[in-house]
Amino acid sequence: MPYRRSTRFVTAPDGTRVAWHTHFGNLMEDRADADLRERPTVLLTNGIGTSENFWRYIVANLEQDHRVVHWNYRGHGSSENSRGGDYRVPVHVDDLERITEAVMARGNGRPPLHVAFSMGVRVLLELYRRRPDLVPAMTLIAGTPGAPGSGSRDLSARVALSATRGLFRATTPALPLAAPVVHAVMASRFAYPLGRAVGALRARAPRADIDEFMHALRRMSPEAYWYTLRGLAEGHAWDVVSRVKVPTLIIAARDDTLVPLREMERMRDAMPHAHWLRVDDAGHAGLLEAGTEIAEAVRAFLVQHGLEAARPAAPVRAP
Repeated sequence: MPYRRSTRFVTAPDGTRVAWHTHFGNLMEDRADADLRERPTVLLTNGIGTSENFWRYIVANLEQDHRVVHWNYRGHGSSENSRGGDYRVPVHVDDLERITEAVMARGNGRPPLHVAFSMGVRVLLELYRRRPDLVPAMTLIAGTPGAPGSGSRDLSARVALSATRGLFRATTPALPLAAPVVHAVMASRFAYPLGRAVGALRARAPRADIDEFMHALRRMSPEAYWYTLRGLAEGHAWDVVSRVKVPTLIIAARDDTLVPLREMERMRDAMPHAHWLRVDDAGHAGLLEAGTEIAEAVRAFLVQHGLEAARPAAPVRAP
């Protein structure tokens, strides 16, 4: 969906320009910064390969009374490919730190309320490890502190993860040959049925939104996607989870085949203070499949913790 937003950039030490976008809804563009400055800011961090339409329900719900910002990883959306060729998780955390500081500087100086999806959960937890002062609250959606099996004492899980890392390394040389084939599949009419067949998409996944997501993936550099994905298999932030002290909301999708529910429950159990929402009949594309439910849960969480003013009650009409 088209958004009304302004785009700015931060520049990383290697020269890469990383984009961030401020949504201004029905405001006049030339006055948007001034009108939004005192509103509570919500900063959205994507999943790998995610196009901005995944946020459309949350943006629509919050942009009328919040300053809503989302940003693009290197090689995603309006951001440049990494000039240094580095797509490891610490690089994305560096970028999020700079984005957060830039957002604060152009706003009221207070750190934003963070909402992260999929890969963004790992990136946000790593930011909390480094700069907890920049993360006053977090909502973690369909993502965990590391790849399945990471941070686990279970031997079989650790062996499986080690094998996955080895597979990434072994198949990297084949990337130039595989990329055209993958692009052809995503551009074909079989992409959506294939996603349904493997369980990545539920029946509620809007076809138009998934087509937009596939279009964004086709425009991505295969190297950016692959090396970002490969970086996710390295390391984890499970040690951070038990140290999180800020208000937290965890949202899991019951039928997510990419981020298994058991991993989300494992994170919940390590964060006993966190609020928990399980969305039924939704998979990894839950932000689209159950968008209204998730957006309302995010708003209710913010209101409950005094992180924004509640909406004024509707006047009661006399019979």
